[in-house]
Amino acid sequence: MIRILIVEDQKIMQKYFEYLIESNKEFQHVQTIADANDAIKVCNSTKVDLVLMDVQTFHNHDGLAAGKEIREAHPKTKVLIITSLIDPEVLARAKTGCADSLWYKDHGDEEILDVIHQTLEGKRAFPDISPNVQLNWIQSDEISPRQLEMLRLYIKGLSYSEIAKRMGCSTAGVRWNFQEMISKTGYSCKEDLIAAALESKLLVTTLK
Repeated sequence: MIRILIVEDQKIMQKYFEYLIESNKEFQHVQTIADANDAIKVCNSTKVDLVLMDVQTFHNHDGLAAGKEIREAHPKTKVLIITSLIDPEVLARAKTGCADSLWYKDHGDEEILDVIHQTLEGKRAFPDISPNVQLNWIQSDEISPRQLEMLRLYIKGLSYSEIAKRMGCSTAGVRWNFQEMISKTGYSCKEDLIAAALESKLLVTTLK
């Protein structure tokens, strides 16, 4: 039996993953927990073959950081990140040792089960790119990764001058990039752009 731990803080998704696992005779549902930090403790105390891990868990604890720790401490335990966060940084981090695979929650049962089996077989299953979302007039991929990073740093509380220093450009350059993002998306101000990026889960800045 393949022993699977579910790490998910939303009740409806907990029930969905439990149904998915318990409907398959080859799987054994070990436990469902809401906090990524507790996943490390469970893996330290019991045999787990696969962790189905959300990214943003209870108390905003970081499923990617927990996944990395689990993979380092328990090399035989596979970590599959299942998330609704389309932030490109989430996918990039997952590929750098935080997970064996990553997939998105809005995909169907058969596709998620296929990714589970691929991961258990030792394959790495990752989308090539994160999904797009509509940002008023444009699709999110029309904003460059560099501009997204500037937006991320601003949301985290950095000033234009601090962003410029961090990214090796001028303060005027940062200001120009913000103006271009606002102009391309058609929002009336920077605050509307930020609200849309956060609401769509294009940017995630609250992980701990």
